[in-house]
Amino acid sequence: MISRVTAGPARGRSGRYDSARRNRRGWRCAVHWSAGAVARMLGVSPVTLRTWDRRYGLGPSSREEGRHRRYSEADVARLRRMLELTGQGVTPASAAAAVLGGAPPERARAGGGPRALAVEPEEARGFARAASRLDQPLMSALVTRLVERDGVVRAWQDVLMPFLIALGERIAAQGSGVEVEHLATAAITGALRSGSPPVSGRLPALLACAPEEQHSLPLDVLGAALAERGCASRGLGARVPAGALLDAVTLLAPAVVVLWAHDPAYASLAPVADLLERGQPVLLGGPGWEPVPPGARWVASLPDAVEAVVKLNRF
Repeated sequence: MISRVTAGPARGRSGRYDSARRNRRGWRCAVHWSAGAVARMLGVSPVTLRTWDRRYGLGPSSREEGRHRRYSEADVARLRRMLELTGQGVTPASAAAAVLGGAPPERARAGGGPRALAVEPEEARGFARAASRLDQPLMSALVTRLVERDGVVRAWQDVLMPFLIALGERIAAQGSGVEVEHLATAAITGALRSGSPPVSGRLPALLACAPEEQHSLPLDVLGAALAERGCASRGLGARVPAGALLDAVTLLAPAVVVLWAHDPAYASLAPVADLLERGQPVLLGGPGWEPVPPGARWVASLPDAVEAVVKLNRF
């Protein structure tokens, strides 16, 4: 809510509502918000705001006579910057110092040396904080930054996969968080879709989910990791019917087919035997392949899958 001295919004020449308001006489008055209103606006708890105020001095700067302290637009802007930095893995203390005009923010480091790598669990927590607020733009920006710095494989292994595993366990235990999982998956997928290298000759890899398998994110990550190595691929996405996969293989003649399944019930529907009868090399990913069909190869991790595809294509 806004303070009592303000009135309804006034339109500027652009037609947009001005961030300030006008009182009945037309004078512009600053907008001030209560702690509860700011908490709802930013997607954080009032307890977090009180903690940041007490520990770092990031509290409301305005006090009206006879009323509680109120947050100004400048106060809210500082809090938004605080959320952005902590979402990037910056420690709250360092983020607050940067917001208040101190030293540039530093990530938590292991070992204390100047060449120490960033502590990855902290970055996973930063991604988790952005996800809990359903902040898809920030999640996408974090993924892009991680991939540019560390590459797809490390970003996935050290930050994104641990976050998704923990989130999946929470969903299984509590039944809540599905909306977070969906938006985080969309943010990761969108950030990784930078395009596959052009195909020169035979298609190196065709990626597909088993029939009824809906989790295609691991294959999206694999495609991005292959692209980093200059290895082109094509992804058919989730729930690929057996006949559709066989038709695609006939048309594209890939060097290798990578199939993903997290459930044995879905894996059993995949046309692995038909592919092998055609002499088609097949790699299998995910925990659903038990037992592994004779003639196919199961890859245990993203690095294993990347190396197997690259080796088959002799990149």
